[in-house]
Amino acid sequence: MELAGAGVLVTGAGGGLGRPLVEGLLAAGARVVVSGRSAPQIEGTHAVAADLRLPGEPERLVAEAVAHLGRLDGLVHAAGVVAFGPAVEADDDLLDELFLADAIGPVRLLRAAVPHLREGDDAFAAVVTAVVAERPQAGMAPYSAAKAALSAFVTALAREERSKVRVIDVRPPHTETGLATRPLAGSAPKLPAGLDPRAVADRVLRAITEGERELPSGAFASSRQS
Repeated sequence: MELAGAGVLVTGAGGGLGRPLVEGLLAAGARVVVSGRSAPQIEGTHAVAADLRLPGEPERLVAEAVAHLGRLDGLVHAAGVVAFGPAVEADDDLLDELFLADAIGPVRLLRAAVPHLREGDDAFAAVVTAVVAERPQAGMAPYSAAKAALSAFVTALAREERSKVRVIDVRPPHTETGLATRPLAGSAPKLPAGLDPRAVADRVLRAITEGERELPSGAFASSRQS
């Protein structure tokens, strides 16, 4: 698809992956509304603060994006939280937080955005889940489960909307976004060097423009840091 002039909403826009995605969209000529729990300040964009964990917030965010852009041609969801630790030690508050941020909130966002995306000729929704949706990890069971739930929803939605909206499940391997340094609980295990966020963002944008419909972890082999 052609991104020049497209109206795109990006969530998690101030994060380690969200920001290079926004920069790439702007470089391609897209008109971008950015969002996070606090409004990210990125030159050339319109910022809206929204907490996707809360009922009504995803719908409000989409409505404000459509009002500003005049239409919605694309959605890029790159927000999320992580936690570490034994599965049986995850208390109810932690489970609620993870599933609201990493599954339920994004589902509500898609539910609100898709009817607007259907109005376009070549609309897309790119949703960053994670490699753990493919390969759940010990010490990350609740996070893996939440991301797998979102991935399942995205996959089913992509089949339902195939002729109307291109819904892309983006499952990059560990990427150096800094998310692992800000867990809700626990401490990250020693991890190998992750992918370069800019290379991951470039790969996602290439998938959007070239009409790809899925980005499994294996699609990021060329995004390794040198």
